[in-house]
Amino acid sequence: MPMHRMPQSGDEPPGRRERKRQQQLDHIADTAWALFEAEGFEVVTMERIAEAADLSKVTLYRHFPVKEALLRHVFHRELRAAWPDIQPELARAAPGRARLARFLELQAAWCESRRAFLLPYTRFRLSDSRLPAEGRERSGMEAIFSELIAQGQAAGEFRADLPVALLAMHLQFAHLATLLRCLTDERLALADELATMLDLVCNGMGGRS
Repeated sequence: MPMHRMPQSGDEPPGRRERKRQQQLDHIADTAWALFEAEGFEVVTMERIAEAADLSKVTLYRHFPVKEALLRHVFHRELRAAWPDIQPELARAAPGRARLARFLELQAAWCESRRAFLLPYTRFRLSDSRLPAEGRERSGMEAIFSELIAQGQAAGEFRADLPVALLAMHLQFAHLATLLRCLTDERLALADELATMLDLVCNGMGGRS
């Protein structure tokens, strides 16, 4: 099964007003990210971001109610941009567990490069999950897991008696639990823990013969 571009909301070309809005959001997020990297996430205030981005606090809070929402914008944009670029790398792995494992290796490397910012982002995403579905901003991970699982099913590597959405949901929860565990214990290597998680998801808790 061929690899596809990660599904996104609103695939039709945006209108001029929407393009301007996205440009403003990107400008604010880029300004905030530069400040976070230079001064530290905890130190930077929303007022500092508004000043550096040359906009009013009212405008900033209308688009981003908290600092963590700025991290969400940056990280989700990076995932959308990276997905097409890693297709050749993923295609070199066999569909199914091997391809999922390669994706998790790449994702672990990205997480390590953003480790200092991932805990506040993840906690924010957990609070965001309490909103109705239409009020959430999807990261894209669910769509990625769904596609990789569907490829594994088509290749006969994963069971096909359960829907992709259900399998992707279980994998996503296991992935999130592993990420949180590693972010709260610096002794743990995320790549190793994700590999263990994938083994548990694929093989269950049965004893080895």
